[in-house]
Amino acid sequence: MKRILPALRSLALFAAVAPAAFWAHAQAPQPPEIAARTYMLVDVTANQVLAAKDIDAPVEQASLTKLMTGYLVFDALRAKKVTLDQKLPVSVRAWKMPGSRMFIDPKMQVPVDDLLKGMIVQSGNDATMALAEGVGGTVENFVKLMNDQAQALGMKGTVYKNPEGLTEPGHTTTARDLATLATRLMQDFPEFMHYYATKQYSYPGTPASNGNNRNMLLFRDPTVDGLKTGHTAAAGYCLVATSKRDFPNVGQRRLLSIVLGAASENARANESQKLLNWGYTAFDAVKLFDAGQPVATPAVWKGTESTIRIGRAEAIVVAVPSDSAGKVTTQIVRQDPLVAPFTKGQAIGSLKVVLGDQPLTEVPLVALDGVEQAGVLGRAWDAIRLWIK
Repeated sequence: MKRILPALRSLALFAAVAPAAFWAHAQAPQPPEIAARTYMLVDVTANQVLAAKDIDAPVEQASLTKLMTGYLVFDALRAKKVTLDQKLPVSVRAWKMPGSRMFIDPKMQVPVDDLLKGMIVQSGNDATMALAEGVGGTVENFVKLMNDQAQALGMKGTVYKNPEGLTEPGHTTTARDLATLATRLMQDFPEFMHYYATKQYSYPGTPASNGNNRNMLLFRDPTVDGLKTGHTAAAGYCLVATSKRDFPNVGQRRLLSIVLGAASENARANESQKLLNWGYTAFDAVKLFDAGQPVATPAVWKGTESTIRIGRAEAIVVAVPSDSAGKVTTQIVRQDPLVAPFTKGQAIGSLKVVLGDQPLTEVPLVALDGVEQAGVLGRAWDAIRLWIK
């Protein structure tokens, strides 16, 4: 499997943000005390970082590694390299994996669908190994695919040494990279996200007592629908959690919390819940433009059309400190003149969003329609007009 999905330009936004500096200057609400080595809260809908601590510090990955394993399996499913009902063998290597287990053995042929549940719900290292071997051919090749995909997504602080997350020298990541990976998982593979919301699962013939999802927030907060827990002695207790809640005039608003190195299973859930609740109450979501609504319709030169609509295929939403929506202003930044041809989806400038007198975020704008190049006479006439201009 050689297909590597590239990073989206929009994700460079929160990857480049230094939220603490801006929010401190803007005197926005400060996040609550979070009992963890590092944490991060992202408004996925607005593509903004709301809170962060040591998000570039290298940390042990533990079973959060399985987020990338899932990404590659979902990609293989979409490319029809494997199918959900396809049965994969269980190698002795998979069977002997230590740590969290699905309790499968070499006598079994297990469908990919069940292996995914075993990996995600039960955090089974045996299920993870069977998937890695089934998709990558060998574990070693699968790990190479993991690292290649991490580079393609812009995860500069991540190195994978295995597909399951057991402690191994150099097998590290960062909170920032985990935010990138979790966000891309949700954006790229929405049809598979139900696995992360599954509360209970056990494969027939295996212990039912092993069936509860380790993400305690799935049982506490009905708005939480993912994603993954992790724990080793070196990593501490970790949780990447996401929630979506409905808000007037905005619709569904999704937040993503990353809590790494908490003291216990209960603590990682409590601290994640604290971050999510704070994000929803301390910041308002403001919709600036609907999905597909043009932000501007500037003139086009040397094209078959005289203007072009620019905007975003999805709604443009920003997160602002509560009760400060009236202070938001916008400014379009683009090249001038715009000379055809343009393809639909082509980047054309950006929308700068300012809160008071401080920059808040910058949203890339694209062509909502294509504009073909005009004929020889049309191009010549516009060339004269541009010269006069």
